[in-house]
Amino acid sequence: MAQVNDVHALTAQAAAPAQHASSWQPLRQPVFRMLWIATVVSNIGSWMNDIGVNWSMLTLSADPLSVALVQAASSLPMFLFALPSGVMADIVDRRKYLLFSQLWTFIAAAGLTMLSLTGQVTPAILLIAAFLLSTGAAMSSPPFQAIVPDLVKKSELGSAIALNSLGINISRAIGPALGGVILSLAGPWMVFMLNALSVLGVAWVLYRWRAEPSVQRLPPEHFFPAVRAGLRYVHAAPVLRNVLVRTVAFFLFASAGWALLPLVARRELGLGPGGYGIMLACIGLGAICGAVLLPRLRQRFDADRLMLLASLLFAVTMLALAFVRHFWLLNAFEFFTGFAWIAVLSTLNLGAQRSAAKWVKARALAVYLTFFFGAMTLGSAIWGQLASHFSIQVSLCVATAGMLLACVTGLRWRLNKDPDLNLEISGAAESLQEIAIAHQRGPVMVNVEYYIDPEDAHAFTVCIQEIRRVRRRGGALSWSVYEDAQQPGIFVETFVVGSWIEHLRQHERHTMNDLKIQQRVQAFHRGEQPPTVRYLVAPGK
Repeated sequence: MAQVNDVHALTAQAAAPAQHASSWQPLRQPVFRMLWIATVVSNIGSWMNDIGVNWSMLTLSADPLSVALVQAASSLPMFLFALPSGVMADIVDRRKYLLFSQLWTFIAAAGLTMLSLTGQVTPAILLIAAFLLSTGAAMSSPPFQAIVPDLVKKSELGSAIALNSLGINISRAIGPALGGVILSLAGPWMVFMLNALSVLGVAWVLYRWRAEPSVQRLPPEHFFPAVRAGLRYVHAAPVLRNVLVRTVAFFLFASAGWALLPLVARRELGLGPGGYGIMLACIGLGAICGAVLLPRLRQRFDADRLMLLASLLFAVTMLALAFVRHFWLLNAFEFFTGFAWIAVLSTLNLGAQRSAAKWVKARALAVYLTFFFGAMTLGSAIWGQLASHFSIQVSLCVATAGMLLACVTGLRWRLNKDPDLNLEISGAAESLQEIAIAHQRGPVMVNVEYYIDPEDAHAFTVCIQEIRRVRRRGGALSWSVYEDAQQPGIFVETFVVGSWIEHLRQHERHTMNDLKIQQRVQAFHRGEQPPTVRYLVAPGK
């Protein structure tokens, strides 16, 4: 569940542009302040719980595959449920949905506490508990990312998100060490109980919070159409697709460092839970330093170069995990593990955030989380299996070699492909509300007729291809452009949407970037009036 917390904080951290508000100013907002404190406490509980689950599995089973499967069980729910949760966060009351996710997490943590207290914990129960707890995190992550702008002023958003990042790294530094101490003194059940109690603070703040109701001009989307709209958006967003490729390339191999760290601590170094907690605390301290230094690093390096340097640093730390057996020297390397990890997460999350429009942000980020945790789940199982059949050192060395090869993806799938991308809603689309068509009528074919100078025909056909992605991102099922065979210079752009209400939503989703593309295309139009638009609706049955 630790990586879930990382992504939860950093997807929020990347969400806002730079602001000039004081770093601490958002804490003057009562709801944000209380939720920030409660979230830090809850994340400390989550890190303590990770210590308890991992150490309990080490105690019950010496098989490297069983230990690595804890990481896989923690990552799998994000792979399975992140996208449905992102859709829910876009179409239902986020506060109520978050309260449900906190209740789910509390019940799972309380159940694990009772089973541990009565001595009924088995490796299978630990894996099920890790899965259920991570399911709660999968449900809460997208809506938590989406509510931050509702808690603070717009000018405070950048500072609020930086504080969220600081909070998650504070909990990373405190939680593992504290969990190790409590585990040594009282046993796993106490760690699990404190994690359950830590959830209640977040639930209490959410229960008391009353968000201002948002004005919806159109009815909310239904679940499955919303899923399809989100997937169509991802398919038509080149920068986001690049982020997804780079995400799989890094985390498939980086998962080895997390999956095999408990085995190195217990079997190779002979550490107890306190020593293992210190190792995780060193990673947390490295992450805090990384979060503090990242703004300066971004001024010196673009996203692709920063990603490359952080990936190489992480590869070095995995080699150290394979061969260094001096406790404090290895902890020094683990410090840089945290530094590199937070740099990669921040870079990829920033890319995912800036390539997703507001109307689909939770869904787009959910797809990113699906790829992230899918790679972590698959990688953890692979490296655990490899360590079981050969050795920990062989598994980590193969993962390091894969990490180096993965760096090559930066040559083809660049993160800074479109630095001027602006996905703020333009508000410039014309209103279609006066057209008396039932919302559910459809499919709808939209034809846009352009008059183009024959000398500009080729340039126009090249330029209008950019419109294809705009229509697809907005929900078009198909798109084409045709030239009139009898009257050269008359071009008709045609696209189909599922229903009239989907076309209304398409107009509401126009971004500043879409508007810029549309203006470039319409600059070729030579008619006295703007391009003619026709709406053809399938006849009712």
